[in-house]
Amino acid sequence: MSLVKKFMTVGGATLGSRIFGFARETLMAAALGTGPVADVFYAAFRFPNLFRRLFAEGAFNAAFVPLFAKEIEANGLDGAKRFSEEVFGVLFSVLMILTIGMQLAMPLLVEWIIAPGFADDPEKFDLTVRLAIVMFPYLMCMSLTAMLSGMLNSLHHFFAAAIAPVFLNVLMIGALGWALWTGADPAATAWALSWSVLGAGLLQMAVVYLGVRHAGIRIGFKRPRFTPNVKRLLVLAVPAAVTGGITQINQLIGQAIASTKEGAISALQYADRIYQLPLGVVGIAVAVVLLPELARALKGGHMKEAGTLQNRSIEFVLFLTLPAAAAIWVLSDEVIRVLYERGAFSEQNTAVVASILAIYGIGLPGFVLIKALQPGYYAREDTKTPMRFTMVSVALNTGLAITLFPIFEESGIAIAEASAGWINAILLFSVLLWRGHLAVERALITRTLRLIIASAIMAGLLVYLSQRWAAWLSPQSPLFDQLLALGGLIAIAMPVYFAIAFLIGGADIGMIRRNLKRKAKSTEDQAASGGEGDQQ
Repeated sequence: MSLVKKFMTVGGATLGSRIFGFARETLMAAALGTGPVADVFYAAFRFPNLFRRLFAEGAFNAAFVPLFAKEIEANGLDGAKRFSEEVFGVLFSVLMILTIGMQLAMPLLVEWIIAPGFADDPEKFDLTVRLAIVMFPYLMCMSLTAMLSGMLNSLHHFFAAAIAPVFLNVLMIGALGWALWTGADPAATAWALSWSVLGAGLLQMAVVYLGVRHAGIRIGFKRPRFTPNVKRLLVLAVPAAVTGGITQINQLIGQAIASTKEGAISALQYADRIYQLPLGVVGIAVAVVLLPELARALKGGHMKEAGTLQNRSIEFVLFLTLPAAAAIWVLSDEVIRVLYERGAFSEQNTAVVASILAIYGIGLPGFVLIKALQPGYYAREDTKTPMRFTMVSVALNTGLAITLFPIFEESGIAIAEASAGWINAILLFSVLLWRGHLAVERALITRTLRLIIASAIMAGLLVYLSQRWAAWLSPQSPLFDQLLALGGLIAIAMPVYFAIAFLIGGADIGMIRRNLKRKAKSTEDQAASGGEGDQQ
């Protein structure tokens, strides 16, 4: 399977998850709006989500995948199975202790970290603590899911791991549907959502476990032992955990600051959900696919192939995120109005959330570039350098958020996050270049400039059309008319952008066609040498 096809496989599954996510947030807006219970739920859910990123996705996509790939190369599936069981025993034990400890300490965590602004409201504070206790075991489920997903990705089985997050949205939609159907009060709705999160974690873990069994590996539980392989994993995973959770860390900082204003946390969350669509479809797809491909190329000594993979990934990211950023900037009001403005979500809520979304749009290419650049370090078993850049990013985000929130309120937090994302991406790119791990092709530079031009032309067209269709897009228009107009804008903008991009040389149709047909060199070499990872 070619690199682009792998991006499309993971991106397509992630797109399905994000579409369900939109449906979930639309129902959430109708049920809770930006009221106090919405703030409470999102605050409680953010904490297990943060630890999921810190101890699961970031750590295992950065540290576990290269070591697992090395075991496959050296000792075949039997060696990879032994390594997986060693890691599983340690991971399960550590997570069990962490989960119990965090649940016992939850009142202190809410007061000092999660939502300090809730401390003066006993009702909000108590509900946040109780909901967080119910949802925190989700971390344990998702951490084990991340390990199993890393195994699947290394074995070139991408779909099961990518489709698993859909189940979280499906169960939460079910809970919201029940609440709206029965007219449940906000507190009961939040309780139903919390239990649906826990149930989704168990279901996602079951799905990827079945995927691993289908790929030919059966994992048994073994007494936790710190073997040399496990110690090496921990050395790589600790800095990678911090790096992988950078977005969540910055958002947690923003949430703590925003908790002093009612409605601010949920407003940030609603905007976050929109920009997570291109971030997830493009960024996660690139990160998931690129890391094992780069690791295999480097382990095989194919340095030129590794450089080509890195350049093509950056080009792919810019090709899709630059127009997405431009469209989000121009259409932020229209998108928020169509998706959320109903029920408890008012016209004033739309104005606030749209201003946040527009700023996130500016940061989008930077956020996705981080996903494309970090594998260049992780594949070389360097997790400390990205961690240092992460700490710079966190410091910048914290300073800007504290400074800007009193002036711009929620938008100030969005500015801080977007700025921190771009600084992180620039640092990652510059050091890869300086070390000689990335040779920027002239074609990449010229195509980037042309893609910016194509995106600007598309944005100008969207401004013109949105003004002409203002009556259809106004809050007073029927929802169907708003949907039709917004869909029409997108349907016109996409072909215009692609046509201009290809016409002025921002993208090469021949290159894309070759990438769709081409097998990654590392994969071909594995097949030629009888590599067991590709035989599954």
